[in-house]
Amino acid sequence: MDEQKILDSIRKIPNYPKDGILFYDITTMIGDSEIFSELIDFLYNRYKEQKLDFIVGIESRGFIFGAALAYKLGIGFVPIRKKGKLPFTTVSQKYALEYGFDEMEIHIDAFRGKKNAKVVMIDDLIATGGTAKASIDLIKAVGGECVEACFLLRLKEFDSFKEIQKQTKVFNILDI
Repeated sequence: MDEQKILDSIRKIPNYPKDGILFYDITTMIGDSEIFSELIDFLYNRYKEQKLDFIVGIESRGFIFGAALAYKLGIGFVPIRKKGKLPFTTVSQKYALEYGFDEMEIHIDAFRGKKNAKVVMIDDLIATGGTAKASIDLIKAVGGECVEACFLLRLKEFDSFKEIQKQTKVFNILDI
């Protein structure tokens, strides 16, 4: 897999959503069928022998990678969403933001009664790690085991891996 080709395919938008932020827009990458296919094939090859039960995707860009990977692996996909977006009984977890808190949720029956379901959690980018840590806590709360947290991009300026590595293995494709 050509990491530079992936990085070059991601549009960079300065000062979005606020001044001083460089936003990495993956829509240009996922719109390129060759690059997106290469990425999903790469992830498939990484996880195909691990006997996973589910892929868990974090709202919202984690849904894109997670659903495609779950399909390719022939396993189920489970979404973790912001509070109030899931229609059935949920478990929720608060996490800190730069200014205040937010909350994520997972369906209480997300793993369909499978005890200790082996899952990989996936998202497009990890910065501070608050969302990822909350998501791993949610996976545990409903009976799953997060065997690895997977991210397309890791912002090197944040030291986010240390806290998450206390909970699970962490993998990312690109450091930026």
